[in-house]
Amino acid sequence: MLRHWALAPRPQQLLSQCRQFSTTRIALARTLNPSPSATSTKWTPNSIRTGLIARKRGMTAIWDDHGARVPVTVLQLENCQVTKNIVHVRPDRTEYHAVQLGASDRPKRTTTHQMRGHFRKAHVKPKYIVKEFPITPDAHVPVGTTLSAIHFVPGQFVDVIADSIGKGFQGTMKRWNFKGLRASHGVSVSHRSAGATGQHQDPGRVWPGKKMAGRLGGERTTIQNLPVVRVDTTLDLIFVKGAVPGVDDAHVLVRDAKKKMLCLANANQAKGLYESVLPKGVDDLPFPAGTKEMVQSLPPVIEAPSKRTSPFIPRE
Repeated sequence: MLRHWALAPRPQQLLSQCRQFSTTRIALARTLNPSPSATSTKWTPNSIRTGLIARKRGMTAIWDDHGARVPVTVLQLENCQVTKNIVHVRPDRTEYHAVQLGASDRPKRTTTHQMRGHFRKAHVKPKYIVKEFPITPDAHVPVGTTLSAIHFVPGQFVDVIADSIGKGFQGTMKRWNFKGLRASHGVSVSHRSAGATGQHQDPGRVWPGKKMAGRLGGERTTIQNLPVVRVDTTLDLIFVKGAVPGVDDAHVLVRDAKKKMLCLANANQAKGLYESVLPKGVDDLPFPAGTKEMVQSLPPVIEAPSKRTSPFIPRE
């Protein structure tokens, strides 16, 4: 009996586990039904907001205040809504917080029964794509909220995540930028070959990870630090400077830039450079998210001012 009592959990351990379970349930209840005071908090450098799910519509060009041409990629939101707030307690008792989003309405008849129940519980229409974004505990968004393009402020930087365009089986010159063999003397019908790939009898094999011909593209790719140039709140369009991975009409994930927004904000906050916490021209970010209700008090098109001098004025 003494041995069984020693192996059994002690009352203090059971009490701590009950307390942990109780606090977890309370936090989850607050997350699923956040109060208005909790959702009206202000953005801080330690806050991590949710991202958005958008569709890549293609590339075009716009002209800034100085008349310089800027190539941009047009991203459009298609009824991006919050489907769930996630709170998970890890084995080390730290908490994982995330917001689950769904975008692009789909017919009910093409949705599985399991996902129908999931969307019915969130009071939203069935969606083609569902993704979750890790956040901080203060950035939860009420379930059923419809997000808008105003979530990203013109002038800030974003990271865009998508699957790159698949190019099939390609050789080493296109896949790894190999120089190839000589184009004239001493080479016979092998100008674009990879050349030698192994060593002598020892080790007698090709090392794993050797750059050789293979499938190119079709991988999850992240393009970092793309500036937001313009936002159209009427059509839910986000104009991002530069190229974005993926084919046209593909779904992409857009989030606040980790390097030029989050890390830089924390560093400047610690140094006391409060005016440099956000990029130049950006006063604040919608927190916890930019919703459709915010659009009513904003102009239909918001454009970031040019951050450069006029390229047509000669320098002294």
